[in-house]
Amino acid sequence: MSVVFINPGKSDEAYWVTAARAMEASARSLDMQLEVMYAERDHPRQVVFAQQLAQRPKAQRPDYVIMSNDYGVGNELVRILDGAGIKTFFAFSSIDDPKEREQTGGPRERFKGWLGSLEPRAEEAGYLTARALIERGRKDGARSSDGKLHLIALAGDRSTPSSILRTAGMHRAVAEVPDVVLDQEVFASWNRDKAAEQSTWLFERYPSARLVWAGNDLMAFGAMQSWEKRGGKPGHDAWFSGINTSSEAMQAVQTGRLAALAGGHFIAGAWALVLLYDYHHGRDFLSEGLEMKQSMFMLFAPHEAARFQSRFGDLKFDQVNFRRFSKVLNPNLKRYDFNFRQLMR
Repeated sequence: MSVVFINPGKSDEAYWVTAARAMEASARSLDMQLEVMYAERDHPRQVVFAQQLAQRPKAQRPDYVIMSNDYGVGNELVRILDGAGIKTFFAFSSIDDPKEREQTGGPRERFKGWLGSLEPRAEEAGYLTARALIERGRKDGARSSDGKLHLIALAGDRSTPSSILRTAGMHRAVAEVPDVVLDQEVFASWNRDKAAEQSTWLFERYPSARLVWAGNDLMAFGAMQSWEKRGGKPGHDAWFSGINTSSEAMQAVQTGRLAALAGGHFIAGAWALVLLYDYHHGRDFLSEGLEMKQSMFMLFAPHEAARFQSRFGDLKFDQVNFRRFSKVLNPNLKRYDFNFRQLMR
C-alpha cells in the first residue's frame, strides 16, 4: 500500500515537519510506503507535484495521495489525480467553500476517486485560545482605562479553510463577552516577520491593546518581538496566544510568555493513514461519514507542555501504536476517536 503526501509547508517549518513525522510513524506502524513531497509554501508547486504523479508510469503511481486545500488549490489537485486513476484524500483542510464545490461536487460524486476528508475542528482552536487569552487578561489586569479588554488579532490568510475557521472561533469567543473589544484584525500570512511588522503599527494605533490573538505560533512570536522592542514583557504587560506545538511554543507556555496555546492537530495526517488503511483492507469509513471533522486540539497547560516535550520533543512518534486505532485490526472498535489528548496519557 503506497501513499504520497503533498505537504504544502516548508521542509524546515516546524508544524508541517511535525505533521510529516507523525505520518511517517503511522505509516511504519501500519506497514505502508509513504512519500512526502514538500511544496515549500510555493502553492502552485502542489499542482506541479500532482501533474508529476499523474505522469508516472502506471505501476509507479501511488495507491493514494493525501493533500491539504491550502490556498484553495484542492479542486485542481483532485481533477489532475482523479484523471490519472489515483485515489485522493484531504487531511488538515478540505474543499469546503461553496464556490469551489461547484467545480468538484462532494467526495465520490463527480470525482469518484476523491474518497473523503478528515479535518480538525479548526474553529475550536480559535475559540479555545481566545477564551483562555481573555480569561488570563481578566486575571492579570489587562483592562484599559475604559474598563474594557482590547484585543488585536493576527489571522493567517483569507482563503485557507483552517485560517477562516480559527478566526471564526476567535470571533465567537469575543462575541460571548461584552467587556472585550476587537480593535483590529489583520492577515499576517502565517509569517513571523510579517506579524512583527504589522503588530508594530497595530500597537502604535491601539495603545490600549494588551491582548494579542494569533492564528499560529509564528505570528504570536512575531508580535512578541515587536512588543519587546517597545520595552514590553510578554506575559507581564501584554498577553499573547498561539496555535501549534513547536518546541519554542511549548517552552513559551512553560515560561509564561504565551498565555494560551492550542495544538495537536498536526496528527490529522497520521489519522488519515489509519482511515485509508481500513479502506484499503475492506473496511470503508463511509459509516462515519465521508467528510469527518473531529476534535483534535487541546489547550496546553505548562505541565502538559512539559510532558509533550518529554514524549514528542524529538519529533519521534514511534511510541504511538497507530494499529490500535484501526477498525480492521480491532474489530470491536465502533467509532474512530482522533483526539490528541489520548496520546498524552
